Amino acid sequence: MESERQSKKQFFGLNSVIFVLGMVSLLTDLSSQMIVPILPLYLTSVLHVQVGTVGIIEGIAESTASILKFFSGWISDRFGKRKLLMVGGYGLSNLIKPFFAFSTSWGQVLFIRFADRFGKGIRTSPRDAILADSTTKEERGKAFGFRRSMDTLGAALGPFVTYLILTLWNGSYQAVFWLSAIPGLMATLLLIIFLKEKRNPIKTPSNVKRLPRISFKGLNSRFVWFTLITTLFTIGNFSDAFLILRAKDVGMAAEYIPLTYFAYNIITSIFSTPFGMISDRIGRRPVIITGYVMFALIYLGFGLVHTVFGIWILFFIYGLYYATTEGIQKAYVADMVPEGQRGMAMGTFNALTGIATLPASVMAGFLWQSFGAFTAFGVSSLLAIISALLMLILRI
Repeated sequence: MESERQSKKQFFGLNSVIFVLGMVSLLTDLSSQMIVPILPLYLTSVLHVQVGTVGIIEGIAESTASILKFFSGWISDRFGKRKLLMVGGYGLSNLIKPFFAFSTSWGQVLFIRFADRFGKGIRTSPRDAILADSTTKEERGKAFGFRRSMDTLGAALGPFVTYLILTLWNGSYQAVFWLSAIPGLMATLLLIIFLKEKRNPIKTPSNVKRLPRISFKGLNSRFVWFTLITTLFTIGNFSDAFLILRAKDVGMAAEYIPLTYFAYNIITSIFSTPFGMISDRIGRRPVIITGYVMFALIYLGFGLVHTVFGIWILFFIYGLYYATTEGIQKAYVADMVPEGQRGMAMGTFNALTGIATLPASVMAGFLWQSFGAFTAFGVSSLLAIISALLMLILRI
């Protein structure tokens, strides 16, 4: 009953479960995003890795680990141990990241990156299921938007902290890697101490009691089509590492690149909750379609840009795109399926879209290395337009 009392407590108009998950997301992303803006630079400038190899590292790390999002969703539905999975996932990610400081080859970077994403795969689906179960349909967009806002606020603070560290420690990447452990440890402790899980797991349908497969059986057609379209879109949505390399390619100084990440994440943090509330009013679909069209225009811009000022503008607008998609897509999935299948549905959705990041990043690396940046960004822009048109035509 303690979990029920906790869910009734209000913090800034949100129940305490949503608030705690938001704070955990903020601290974890602060830790992660201290590293993300400099890792492609570390690979290409210090370890002298080619762009194509960066794509392979990012693709393998994201897509292979994403399989676990599916299994963790099933386990959370089957046994109800969502908090345990979350603690394991957040703990692994936050403990492994400082070891980038010891890496001397791209293989070591791949291993650490994979372990970090492995942790993300364990925690994401149970977290989203707890979030959905703690809200009503009418306020779900706001709740997912709030968590996304906290996530991106942490993601904004991380690059800013990195900028300060690089300035104070004469560009030391190792200092950034080590100091990223502090907010990560705080997030894990906050989750362990303050998040209370329901004692009795929800009753699940018989199809959830079997071992999972990546299958749409038992899930409605709207969810199936939406997941397939989003997967197609994700094939064009390659790793943000390429945006960082594009900024470097245009001529932006390495120490200022984290600030572009800071800017785009601040914009995302500011607008995620308002866009979530708009989706509660007018529906998720038009907001998501708007985001896909924005993405197409932004990536076309990255392919054409030749000035540092242009890079700044594109990163600002990229923040708006992110606010219209990430959290709202998950809220849309939660709307489409019954409570007892949300962990499974979130797992399937996260797994398929996550797996799509492998061909996305590998394709981007190949196209960039073989034909140039414009081709890589142009193909992604085209896939985004096709995805938006499918959402319109099929009325998903």
